[in-house]
Amino acid sequence: MVFSGRVFLLSPARAGGIRFEMLLRTEARFDLAVKLREGAATIGEVYTFISGLYFRGKMAYASAFSAAPAGVPSSLVIVPGAGLVPADTVVTVEQLRAIAEIPVDEANAAYREPLLAAAKLLDEHSGPGCLYVLLGSIASEKYTKPLLDVFGDRLVFPADFVGRGDMSRGGLMLRCARSGIELNYVPVRGAIRHGVRPPKLERIRWRKQ
Repeated sequence: MVFSGRVFLLSPARAGGIRFEMLLRTEARFDLAVKLREGAATIGEVYTFISGLYFRGKMAYASAFSAAPAGVPSSLVIVPGAGLVPADTVVTVEQLRAIAEIPVDEANAAYREPLLAAAKLLDEHSGPGCLYVLLGSIASEKYTKPLLDVFGDRLVFPADFVGRGDMSRGGLMLRCARSGIELNYVPVRGAIRHGVRPPKLERIRWRKQ
């Protein structure tokens, strides 16, 4: 079958930890914290702050290689309790605290059901010729199980992710976005989920402006 488009599905950053709490502190004065309290911060900005290099890499990569069917977002973020949402969706402090309370577990209905509903709606609008590229871990079934139930063999992921940690994946995606060379995708179903750690990426040498 010839596929006519692809949509990137970005796994979420963990809504918790030091950077999450730093962002939600009422006395925080840095730009994103102020923007969040004013109701103007997006889920993409928040997850990039929490996750750093890994989510920044996902955002850059999805933007560089967007090829979604007409009328369909080129990338969507898996958000616990909300399903799949565009990265430019505005999020509030209260919503972030609610997201943090939802365990990312395929057995948890509060996480699984919104994700399934969103995936089905996306598939209806994208059509049978669309691929869905998961930019996230396939080591467990927390993302893959619900998505495979809807997309089947059209759910793919970058083969070069196997064996890499989060930081390495983020760096790899940033390099690809910069070079314009897209990664090779393989179906999630039946894929090798654990592998030998690949060699470290060479450090990017940024040109002086």
